[in-house]
Amino acid sequence: MHFSRNRLSGKSKYLYGLLFLLFVSVICVAFTMTGSDDFAIARREILLRRVGHELLLQSGDSTSRVLPVKKIAENEYQISFEHELTFQPDSLVNTTQRLLDKDPLTSDYVVNVIKCGNSSVAYGYAISKNKKDDIITCKGRVQPRACYMINVKFKPSGIITAKNGYFLGGLSFFAFVGFIFLRSVKPSRSMPNGQDPGYLTLGSVLFDPKNRKLIINKKTIDLTGTETRVLQIFALSPNETIERSRLQKEIWEDEGVIVGRSLDMFISKLRKKLELDPNINIVVIRGKGYKLEITS
Repeated sequence: MHFSRNRLSGKSKYLYGLLFLLFVSVICVAFTMTGSDDFAIARREILLRRVGHELLLQSGDSTSRVLPVKKIAENEYQISFEHELTFQPDSLVNTTQRLLDKDPLTSDYVVNVIKCGNSSVAYGYAISKNKKDDIITCKGRVQPRACYMINVKFKPSGIITAKNGYFLGGLSFFAFVGFIFLRSVKPSRSMPNGQDPGYLTLGSVLFDPKNRKLIINKKTIDLTGTETRVLQIFALSPNETIERSRLQKEIWEDEGVIVGRSLDMFISKLRKKLELDPNINIVVIRGKGYKLEITS
């Protein structure tokens, strides 16, 4: 009996000692979370730079630079450009939502488009994880070409909440491991491979505007320059009606001649190249224009 009690006492001391060491380990991990925050912030800055890149493409500029993203205040960043540009509020809102949804630490944020000369706000809106709290105004009005800067201010609770979540989750995990005497360890989830930042995702289709290619089911399809420009306009506003006049203006205005039937021909060619994916199609919106429909 005495021997059995000593053995149980020894096991208890071993278990308590192990739990103490694991708890200390979790505390150390918590203090190293700053490194993780730095990584998340660096990733966020890349996403913001991507917003600027796609805004330039939408403006018809594929050569000038997006200047380095600046951190102008705590949780506030500024995107600036080498040259003047124009933008459509609808596409700006859609682009920021689509890209910043990839940031796991982003919850709510406010976007202000600032004029360089007098720092006045040319356009602004607010996005929330709770969609009913979104504030978006004056959509559908193309802004004149000018020098703009885009300020994005994030709600600060994003990083703090994630940090606490990692800490509490890690504590629970290590406690579980201690109680079962390290019998099993839950494998960590690896981060998914990032896409080439030059690609646009359309359902299961990858669109590479720089190299004028589509990748559908591992099959590469070449595009002409005009096909690429037409599809790029659709890709920046999926499932939205694009007016026929806008397409004609943005594609052929620089050439000085607009031929109505030319647009129909390129739309037809794009449909054939996209037909390998049944979930994506360019449909006619009678009396208005076209829409790139993505059903999955």
